Amino acid sequence: MTSTSPGTVTEDHGRIDYLAMSGLPVLKRRRPGQVVSVIVIAFLIILMAGTLMTNPGFGWPTVGKYLFDTRILAGLLLTLELTIIAEIIGFAVGMVLAVMRMSPNRLISGVAGAYIWFFRGTPLLVQLLFWGFAAALFPTIGIGIPFIGPNFVEWNTNDVISLMGAAILGLGLNEAAYTAEIIRAGLLSVPPGQTEASRAMGFSHLRTLWYVVIPQSMKVIIPPIGNNVISMLKTTSLVIVIGVGDLLYNAQQIYAQNLKQIPLLIVASIWYIALTSVLSWFQSRLEKKYSKGTVRPAKPAKKEAR
Repeated sequence: MTSTSPGTVTEDHGRIDYLAMSGLPVLKRRRPGQVVSVIVIAFLIILMAGTLMTNPGFGWPTVGKYLFDTRILAGLLLTLELTIIAEIIGFAVGMVLAVMRMSPNRLISGVAGAYIWFFRGTPLLVQLLFWGFAAALFPTIGIGIPFIGPNFVEWNTNDVISLMGAAILGLGLNEAAYTAEIIRAGLLSVPPGQTEASRAMGFSHLRTLWYVVIPQSMKVIIPPIGNNVISMLKTTSLVIVIGVGDLLYNAQQIYAQNLKQIPLLIVASIWYIALTSVLSWFQSRLEKKYSKGTVRPAKPAKKEAR
């Protein structure tokens, strides 16, 4: 095979003019599998839509009736309250645990590791029940001389840890264990040279952490923390086991009276989906804010030679 001129190749059996071939239209590759998949998916969507519209068991009039019911809205407000407070506790305690986990002191690091091991190793439902029945283990809580007494001040445990308090403690302390590992991963993602340069400039360890390491680690921390917040919104439904009147609990109380289980569960699901969508939007905005400077700009198109 020999080359005679640009764009052509001469073979023993003839000549192939690649320059001429470049002017031919490009045919798209046929993908029958995609066509079949689109047809099947479209059929399933139509089937599902028809089922939702024609099956009376969904009870759409009942859904519309209770969607803005005052009891549902009160449970929704409590769900938001639980989510916000639990996440604040989880982030604050998680930040402390992450710093302790990275400490060179084995005792400090070991205590943080034991906390994370315990709270990640036991089911959240069990932890909520434990806090709900804390009075069975400690009938009173007091301040005094440990082990030998006496107590100078003493309170009834049920007065100190109400059902709402038990829910907040269970959700917040459990969330702290997972948040600690997320924050630790974010702190470790910052190059050590940043810390060394900051310390060389005279910054203390705390100021280096606050002004140098944490701001740079946020682009790694924000996405999983956002996912945790969305997950926490739905996890709050577990507080139903200790009788806290959240969104799902109030929906359950309503359908226990009118026996409209499916419509009331749909009402709760609609609100969960709506809140999740709003939180997802805020998460995307935060990710864009903290990812500035990390996305490479598109390369300019090369100018054709004249």
